[in-house]
Amino acid sequence: MDNKPVDKDRIVIANSWASLRRHTDARIGLGRSGISQPTTSQLEFQQAHARARDAVHIPLDVKQLQSELMQAGLQSLLLHSQAEDRATYLQRPDKGRRLDADSAARLKQVSEQQPSMDASIVIADGLSSTAVQRHAARVAAEIDRRLAAAGLSRTQVCIVQQGRVAVGDEVGELLDSRVVILLVGERPGLSSPDSLGIYYTYHPRVGLTDAARNCISNIRPAGISPEDAAERLLWLVRESLKRKLSGVELKDESGDAEALEGEGRRNFLLE
Repeated sequence: MDNKPVDKDRIVIANSWASLRRHTDARIGLGRSGISQPTTSQLEFQQAHARARDAVHIPLDVKQLQSELMQAGLQSLLLHSQAEDRATYLQRPDKGRRLDADSAARLKQVSEQQPSMDASIVIADGLSSTAVQRHAARVAAEIDRRLAAAGLSRTQVCIVQQGRVAVGDEVGELLDSRVVILLVGERPGLSSPDSLGIYYTYHPRVGLTDAARNCISNIRPAGISPEDAAERLLWLVRESLKRKLSGVELKDESGDAEALEGEGRRNFLLE
């Protein structure tokens, strides 16, 4: 029996695009073994798929999130959407967009006991509890610090379990806030199961569409940092309050293309 080690380089046929993999997490230039993917690439794909599924289905640890918010100096209020469980949330998107009766009543009571505020920060688990668990507390703290420095009043942070983007509009409307800032776990990709998104709305109210919102997406270590996301958001807040609008009529002009690319960074297509 031949016990010589297998030469992987002779089995796996390299792909000419493999050198571009250093620029992206996308699955490009994987090579092939015969007519199939190499075993390593196939196992990596299965692992990524499992992580994406876990991001959708693993429950958010609300107590841990509230503890992290408290450590950052932020009080929080726990709410729930009309989707009573995860199965309902996934099958009935409409229920994830509205608060249940108890949560709506609590917010009305809070609103009666405090004056109107400039901004409400809302955190919803969305489609990735992984993203919220890893990043939401830090991002919320960065946002709150900048809002305070800008002289804007804030309500306590509202955490909505089984919540979708539009639920933030109802929270903002019930609290009579001028703007609402919703942090939500984005639909996980095979290379980004922990992507957090920010949705911003001026004059929030039930019934608005995505056209009335601005989005800052892909907040995670391999994407936009919490600090950069908070800075972009603050620019949107200032311009929104000045122009009294948000959404498609408000474009993010907080930085030009050169600033986004970074000074001295070469275009890999020219290498």
